[in-house]
Amino acid sequence: MNDTIVLAYSGGLDTSVALRWLADEYDADVIALLIDVGQGIDAEAVTARALAAGASDVEVIDAREEFATDYVLPVLQAGALYEGRYPLVSALSRPLIGRHLVAVARARGATAVAHGCTGKGNDQVRFETAVAALAPDLAVLAPVRDWGMTREQEIAYAEQHGIEVPVKSGEAFSIDHNLWGRSIEAGPLEDPWVEAPEQAFALTISPERALPAPQVVEIEFEQGLPVAIDGERLDLVSLIGRAGALAGAHGVGRIDMIENRLVGIKSREIYEAPAAALLMAAYGGVEELVCERDLAHTKQELALQYATLIYNGLWYSPLWAALQAFMQHVTGSVTGTAKVKLYRGSCAVVGRTAEGSLYDHGLATYEEGDSFHHGAAAGFIHVWSLPTKTWAAATQPDTVEV
Repeated sequence: MNDTIVLAYSGGLDTSVALRWLADEYDADVIALLIDVGQGIDAEAVTARALAAGASDVEVIDAREEFATDYVLPVLQAGALYEGRYPLVSALSRPLIGRHLVAVARARGATAVAHGCTGKGNDQVRFETAVAALAPDLAVLAPVRDWGMTREQEIAYAEQHGIEVPVKSGEAFSIDHNLWGRSIEAGPLEDPWVEAPEQAFALTISPERALPAPQVVEIEFEQGLPVAIDGERLDLVSLIGRAGALAGAHGVGRIDMIENRLVGIKSREIYEAPAAALLMAAYGGVEELVCERDLAHTKQELALQYATLIYNGLWYSPLWAALQAFMQHVTGSVTGTAKVKLYRGSCAVVGRTAEGSLYDHGLATYEEGDSFHHGAAAGFIHVWSLPTKTWAAATQPDTVEV
């Protein structure tokens, strides 16, 4: 009886070649596991491709709702951006796929799971760390990392073995896509001086060709959950899709960055995340009304650490769980609506209202009705600056009055 291996299968070049290579190299039954996280798949076509490449079976799981609720939503609520810019598009799907890999491996009695990641990327770390956390006894195979073939050699291998793949020799980009956005790399993008060509983009229109008039969109939240756009209530998957379509039509959500990978190299990355850009701006607009100052400042600091943990593949870690508990504490008060203006690549909050708003007009206004006690400021400043004044008197040389 052959061993069974469960492969995280996308239907792309790497995993299609890896499927056949694993079956031959290990004389194993390879189950192709395809997880739908909103990348837009033709399940029938991809299933046929996997079987033709040598899969003993194909399992397709629709995880869009799970992905939106259990993975995208926490990142939205945390305001998590890796290095302050990247909304963790690809990094978010990896712990979900890893969890399903383990579940299918257990159900099918598999001896190992496998992925199609290269040896210089982040995803190998994310998959293998997730499996280590959920099933430390399970072996993980990485054929693409082990064989060391170039992209062109993989295409030649596929042609030699009659494996249908959706790319041809000379085609440029490596793409990953899900509900939260799209990542594009390789080809001409490897030169950081070269502007990303327009054909690299699929979710956003060029800002120069975007809709000619600005559009104001209202996003409503209930306890941190986005529930409606422009008054229309939608389930979370549909709402993310609608947000992406609206922002993308205005050229919003393009990111071009030099990213510091976990493995120690810098990489030029292009992302399209129109839904993330719109929803994170709107969420922040409501949250800034209801979040107390010190809590807000601490959340901003922890959000960077939270994003870095996810980027580094540590979703299933005790620190992530602790940070998530903090984020959930803050999230409970985020009930309200934000107005966001979209226009030629820009996305700006122009209005916000919230049930638990801490904004007091009487304290904030400089006009009639000002209720702030201005006379108290002098005493506050004296006490606040006293440590600095004491230090200066003790350590600084005498100064000459001018």
